[in-house]
Amino acid sequence: MTDSPQGTEPTSAPTTEYVRMAEALLFAASEPLDEESIAARLPDDADVAAVLAQLVADYTPRGINLVQVAGKWQFRTAADLRHLLERHISQVRRMSRAAVETLAIVAYHQPVTRADIEDIRGVSLSKGSLEVLLEAGWVIPKGRRKTPGKPVLYATSDTFLEHFGLESMTDLPGLDELKATGMLQREPPMPTALEQASGEGQEGDEDDSDLDEDSSEDSGAETSDSVVPIKPRG
Repeated sequence: MTDSPQGTEPTSAPTTEYVRMAEALLFAASEPLDEESIAARLPDDADVAAVLAQLVADYTPRGINLVQVAGKWQFRTAADLRHLLERHISQVRRMSRAAVETLAIVAYHQPVTRADIEDIRGVSLSKGSLEVLLEAGWVIPKGRRKTPGKPVLYATSDTFLEHFGLESMTDLPGLDELKATGMLQREPPMPTALEQASGEGQEGDEDDSDLDEDSSEDSGAETSDSVVPIKPRG
């Protein structure tokens, strides 16, 4: 009679244990984890990709899903159930139109300098537009351009990807998609160079549209055209 190999266990046993270990790590983590961080905590023979795939499958039909955002993994409320939480944690943060335009320019043209943003928008960039994005952590400094004066370069961050549910910058909607949603038709056209020189078309643009949430609410001048509501992540 042939003896069976000593210490042999069913293939599914360690896999199940590794899935449990990865699940515990992801639940306890305060920040999303990349595969390298997860692999460092699992036994050397663990197939991290297979473990994560199993967790994704296990949680797909549940109220919490395991998702990959910006190259990292985290548990999030299922997309179709976010409306249930919004009733309890709804907290609307409002950004001025100028700040939204600035964020779009950084996202699509990064890395850019303050002067680049002003050239694309066609108007001077007030301090608040960029600072509110830096404070939110959506835009970060990315070194300096090797030109006279060495201006600071700005780009979007991983926090930007995580907040908007993007795996990478390639997931940003293209021009055709933006046109299809009507987003490119909502805002009034940028003032022409002649209008800028004469001072027309700038009234109420930068100084008024860059008011922070408190001042815009106090003034009573807040409208759906000048601010864009941004809901917190699910």
